[in-house]
Amino acid sequence: MAKDCDVLIVGGGLNGPVLALALAQGGISSLVLDARPAEVRADPEFDGRAYALALASRRMLEALGLWPGIAPKAQAISEIRISQGRAGEGAGRFWLHFDGNEIDEGPMGHIVEDRFLRAAIAAAVEAEPLVGTRNGVAVVGQATGSGRANVTLADGAELSGALLVACDGRDSQVARRAGIARRGRGYGQSSLVCAIEHERPHRGIAHQFFMPAGPLAILPLPGNRSSIVWTETTERAAAISRLDAAGYLAELRPRFGDFLGEIGLAGGRYSYPLALSLAERLTDARLALVGDAAHGIHPLAGQGLNLGLRDVATLAEVLVTAHRRGEDIGAADVLARYARWRRFDITAMAAMTDGLNRLFSNDNPLLRLGRGLGLAAVARLPALRRTLIAEAAGATGDLPVLLRGRPL
Repeated sequence: MAKDCDVLIVGGGLNGPVLALALAQGGISSLVLDARPAEVRADPEFDGRAYALALASRRMLEALGLWPGIAPKAQAISEIRISQGRAGEGAGRFWLHFDGNEIDEGPMGHIVEDRFLRAAIAAAVEAEPLVGTRNGVAVVGQATGSGRANVTLADGAELSGALLVACDGRDSQVARRAGIARRGRGYGQSSLVCAIEHERPHRGIAHQFFMPAGPLAILPLPGNRSSIVWTETTERAAAISRLDAAGYLAELRPRFGDFLGEIGLAGGRYSYPLALSLAERLTDARLALVGDAAHGIHPLAGQGLNLGLRDVATLAEVLVTAHRRGEDIGAADVLARYARWRRFDITAMAAMTDGLNRLFSNDNPLLRLGRGLGLAAVARLPALRRTLIAEAAGATGDLPVLLRGRPL
């Protein structure tokens, strides 16, 4: 079988196409295979979904030439305010404030609606000659051998490349067919996701309000709008999801508070069960896992997409470097470099989000006091606060060049 491209990428969400664009910078061709029809991905309607892009992720989008098309529709995060409390009671006595002016690089991050991010990436993919796409046809089989990774599509087509990359989500069928198991646990929580419009301006301030059932994140969008990620127990979330718009808002208002005035729904409502889910390994024979196919973490820190983009930046750099050296980009020793580089960051982020959820998602009075004192202590230590801001911005550690804002 003739090789159709260098890399076969299964999954056309966000990470897969961005990986294809990054590889193209290094002269590596790819084919993005997506089971969903192209028109579904291209839907321009606002559905309430948005992402918190860390500073390092924004740098990466700049290095790939994507940011100019996104920036006019992105909302900079000027501050982050973290507090704990109970529904109807507001924030407790202690809270923590992160100010973007405390770091030199500019805003800690930006909030971008899913539809604008998808559109910018799709336009870049269409214009890139080294990236091909096949939409609306699922991958139903795969095999490796003779220096190739081969896949079979539902329509009977067979494709071949040097490497297969799974970007097909937490329930990755590519990883499953390769025998890669996952470990983790359910949280007994679900996230309710929507967008709201509000009477008063948010001034670019993001809020993380920890309540006994789970956190409520309020993320600023352009205009007088915010994206909501509201965590409840699974049973309670299901009951809230069944309510009409008026009932839904009646449940949200005591948790949200009145600091932004009157609120109303803007866009659709969604609910997602939450679990910690980690693939037991990131690679197999001529196979690499990226994004949710490799890891699923709690959304309380808004790091899910950022973690996936760090996978993309790392894998792209490893493959492009190997390609320029004349190495086989699908070889085991090349893929081992990717796994080594990503292992600690993934494990640390999973442990951090899991630990914070365990610590804050309860109403134990002793833990509440300890949490409050901890928040107050961090608020009084500028050096530690700046370190935490840089960590949240993804601007620390051994970063791939894309995350430093430089092209491959």
